[in-house]
Formats: sequence, structure tokens, C-alpha cells
Amino acid sequence: MIQNKYIKYAIILVSILIPIVTFYFWQIFYTSNLNVKGKRDFYLLIPTKSANFETVVDSLEANKMVHDVMYFRFLSKLLKYPEHVKPGRYKIKPNAGNYEVIKALRSGNQTAVKLTFNNVRLKQELVEKVAGKFEFDSTEFKRMLNDPEVAKFYGFTPETIVGMFLPNTYDVYWNTTPQKLLGRMKSEYDKFWTAERKAKAKALNLTQDEVITLASIVEAETKKKDEKPRVAGVYLNHLAANEPLRADPTVIFAIGDFGIKRLLHNQLLYQSPYNTYINKGLPPGPINIPESSSIDAVLNREKHDYMYFCASPKLNGYHIFAVTYQEHLKNAKDYQEALNQLGIKK
Repeated sequence: MIQNKYIKYAIILVSILIPIVTFYFWQIFYTSNLNVKGKRDFYLLIPTKSANFETVVDSLEANKMVHDVMYFRFLSKLLKYPEHVKPGRYKIKPNAGNYEVIKALRSGNQTAVKLTFNNVRLKQELVEKVAGKFEFDSTEFKRMLNDPEVAKFYGFTPETIVGMFLPNTYDVYWNTTPQKLLGRMKSEYDKFWTAERKAKAKALNLTQDEVITLASIVEAETKKKDEKPRVAGVYLNHLAANEPLRADPTVIFAIGDFGIKRLLHNQLLYQSPYNTYINKGLPPGPINIPESSSIDAVLNREKHDYMYFCASPKLNGYHIFAVTYQEHLKNAKDYQEALNQLGIKK
């Protein structure tokens, strides 16, 4: 009887403890342990040089992301996370539980940074696109872009290396290095230059760098995709005739004043290897990072006899094309009068 009594008490005690223990472990594993007030994702950055468990805990506490550090530490040790801390950038959802978070951190399942290149004219602007997005110092990235040996390693010069960065949005890990980023961009560049594109460049008697440089001029001249092949055709006609390109955007790039709306005569004489009014052929490198549509416009240029073009007096973003200089002068006069009516002097 006594033995049965103890067994009965034991059963009652176990029946009470099981739900309690189960609830306790459920809280540790699955109940949200994060600050949900903001209802926003939190990005935890774990630096490469200080990737340790205490750094993780300190960061979460400093950002008030953990309500009960004891729960987090207990489960982390149970899952052996302190021995497997990996650097990187990790997205933590507002209602994430300890188990979900620790599992992601332990696996090294990073959340990539969205890196977008567009509307870039100067190398410094390219550096600014990267600055602050990654663990590495952007000054080192800038130094590498200007290093002749680095440029040579990837098959470029300091003037042409910006052409390796094709406009797009790329997923890149936060703890990548400048070397890995350059390698990634070179890989994307090589992928873009298919055998078909290479064959078209060869047919034009242009290198890939020259195609991109010419495409950058086309990009600066017009944003109208349907007009780009025609503009490219004009410049290729000039190259074929061994005449200066006389591209206004190259002069503006050389001067460095992108607010210029109309160039004056003395500005057209500005001394620079990028000034295609006083130098024949293409400039030393791109004057911006052209869209793929501009590159393909060069490779698929429109065949015609046009040698000149100027902005349409309708100021609608399109251009008026001419075969002879006399035609061009008339078109240019119409455009100049349109600017004068708007009071645009420079």
C-alpha cells in the first residue's frame, strides 16, 4: 500500500513537472525573445576580426534585441553556437525565436547586401556606392581602383576598370573583401561578354574596352533606348572616317562640370585627353558606367550616313540627325533658339 502511495505521488509530480518543463523549453526554443516594438527586421553585424560569442551577445544587448539573455545563452551553449560563431550580416525578424536565430547564426546563413550600380559618372561615385555597405574600408577599394597593377591583373587600366562594373543589382556578402568584390565584378563582366557580343565587337574592329567607352558616350547623349543605335552609328561613322567624334559629353566630363547645358567655344578647346573635339579617336576610358542597352546599341549600331546630330528643338529628349554640315547648322540653330527662349545660357 505504501509503495503504491509513493508511486501515485510520483505520477502526480511527474504529470505536473512535464508541462512545466515542456513550457520552459518551448519558451527557450521557440517563443520570441526579441524586441518586437519596432516591427522591423534587425541586421546583426559580426565583424571578422572579433567574431566571438560575447561580441554577438553584446551587440544584441546593446541594440535591446534580447529580452532574456539567460535563455539565449543557455540555448546557444546547448546548440554549441559559441564554438561556431561566423562573421557576417544576419537578418533577424522581429518575432524570431531563439532557436531560429541561433540556427541561422550557427550555419553562417548570411543576408546579402543589395549593391546597385547605376548613374555612375566618376570613379569617386563608384567608391561612394560601395562606401559604408561592407566591412572593408572604402579607401582601400578606391586605392585598388587606381592601382595600375590591380587594373592590369583584371585586364584593364585605371582609366578603363570602371567599365568592369556593369549596371545592375548584385547580392554581395557584407564581410566580402575588396579583392573578392573585384573578382565578382570581373566574373559578371565575363559572363556578359558572350561569344556573340565578342564577335560583334571584333566585326566593328573594337576591343571590349573601346565598345564600353563608346557606349558611355552614347549613354551620355541619349536616354532613349530606341535612339541609341542611331547615335552609336554616327560615332562609328566618325571613327571610320578618321574624324574627331566631337562629342559634347566628353568635354563636359573633362571639365568636370555636369551642370553645363550648352558648351561655349572656349570650352570646346579645353585641354584634356577626354576632349574629343581636339583629339581623334576614343577617349582613354569611359565617361560613365553605361547601361547594357548602350553597350548593345554600339554592338548593334544602326547603319546610315548620318555624321551629325543635335538635340531636338522640341526638347523631348530626342535628337535631329543630319548627313551634311549645312543641315546640322540649321538643326543646331533651331535648338539654340529653343534654349534662348528658355533663358539657358550655359
